[in-house]
Amino acid sequence: MHNYDVIIIGSGLGGLVCGAILSQNGYRVCIYEKNRQTGGCLQTYSREKVIFDSGVHYIGGLAPGENLYKVFKYIGIYDKLRLKRMDMDGFDHISFEGDDVIYRLAQGEENFIRTLLNYFPEEAIALRAYCDKINEVCSKFPLYNLRTGDYEEKRGILQLNTADYLRSITNNEKLQQVLAGNNLLYAGVAHKTPFYVHALVVNSYMKSSWKCVDGGSQIGKLLCRQIRANGGDIIRNMAVTAIQGAGDAVDHIVLQDGTRAQATHYISNLHPAQTMAMTHSDALRSAYRNRVQSLENSVGAFVLNVVLKPGTFKYLNYNHYYHATNNAWAGIDYDTSAWPQTYAMYVSASSRHETWADCLSVMTYMRYEEMEPWQHTFNTVLQAGSRGAGYEAFKAQKAHLLIDCVAKQFPGFRDCIQSWYVATPLSYRDYIGTGDGSMYGIAKDSADPLRTMVSARTKLSNLYLTGQNLNLHGILGVTISSVITSAELLGMDFLVDEINQSIHT
Repeated sequence: MHNYDVIIIGSGLGGLVCGAILSQNGYRVCIYEKNRQTGGCLQTYSREKVIFDSGVHYIGGLAPGENLYKVFKYIGIYDKLRLKRMDMDGFDHISFEGDDVIYRLAQGEENFIRTLLNYFPEEAIALRAYCDKINEVCSKFPLYNLRTGDYEEKRGILQLNTADYLRSITNNEKLQQVLAGNNLLYAGVAHKTPFYVHALVVNSYMKSSWKCVDGGSQIGKLLCRQIRANGGDIIRNMAVTAIQGAGDAVDHIVLQDGTRAQATHYISNLHPAQTMAMTHSDALRSAYRNRVQSLENSVGAFVLNVVLKPGTFKYLNYNHYYHATNNAWAGIDYDTSAWPQTYAMYVSASSRHETWADCLSVMTYMRYEEMEPWQHTFNTVLQAGSRGAGYEAFKAQKAHLLIDCVAKQFPGFRDCIQSWYVATPLSYRDYIGTGDGSMYGIAKDSADPLRTMVSARTKLSNLYLTGQNLNLHGILGVTISSVITSAELLGMDFLVDEINQSIHT
């Protein structure tokens, strides 16, 4: 029987950041990871000597003094990151079918407003109101600003809906759609997505946008190094099969080889529904289990990873978001006969050369129902399994449709392709562990915000949750969620103070 202060289940970003913070503060930490590679959505894979990211396409909030910068500095990884700042005058480009204008979203609030005024010269008041509202909403999330506070601050703005708010500041429909144009970042649903989700995500990129040079897995590797340097253990290829309760606490976990491991505290980086499914305890009432199990997840993704022929496709220091109609929200409700209705293109930053791109990823929506013929299959590096010829044909057909769509905006794109690889919701389900291959975990709903907010605490006194399902997804959202979870053990005042002090040492 192994004994630790803290056992963390899953080595996604949430688990790793909790592991880094707690081990740095004297806790003996052990992380169990079912896959060969640590990192969850930070994982990369290599094909034909180029590196593909499975999830990290760009990061916000990393300029000195900003929120993610402070946390990464505190846990000792910031100075080792290889980063490239994106185009100041347009980190995201937004385009619509039938409209020749490419709309640019710029870094820096004044620059953001000035750049959009080039396209919408009459809309200065609306753009100023938009930025003011983003600042107001972001200010109500204490930890986003690395200060202590309470839930009451944000209560008043949780039910504000993004699409409704954008309609309220301007009658210019094109401007409304441009401001929502990168909603693939949070799987935006017009009648559901709360404005706070839009604000927290967009604000961090508007402040500063960065690409990881040679892939985002460097974040995971650096965190693993810190955890080990702090005396922690990371055990890969070892799934946790059960969390066993006794009384109102967890007594031990059971590993896939049948052995048990014990700790004083337990943190699950898995989806809350999966965590509940493997937890055996009378203290978990069925009402609580049912609430967690019934939470709706965001839609899945279809990702086309392209190896480019050398010297054929210029490196783009921005992302390109495309919409097949004038409605930036429509792509998520696609009809399969008219797929894809939207996509985001992310060109990878390489240390090998700056002019030309080695590879890029194109991401669009895909519902889990489309995976129905193959839902019984399972395939990872560790546990290889074939999904059959039908699945390969399905992927190829979809890949060609997406390539044709990209080629409308980037003529000659097909000729630049050396080879391509595809990830579907099944890939995300099997590697990342969301039951239905969801992109961003639990979907937030402005009509019922409290139901979709999951606490870091569970009904078991020593079992905590972390990861993208708690507050917000993405590198920044998950990192802040990890601070919340770690503060359950360390104390919020202490931890926030430590993080803010660390940038001065």
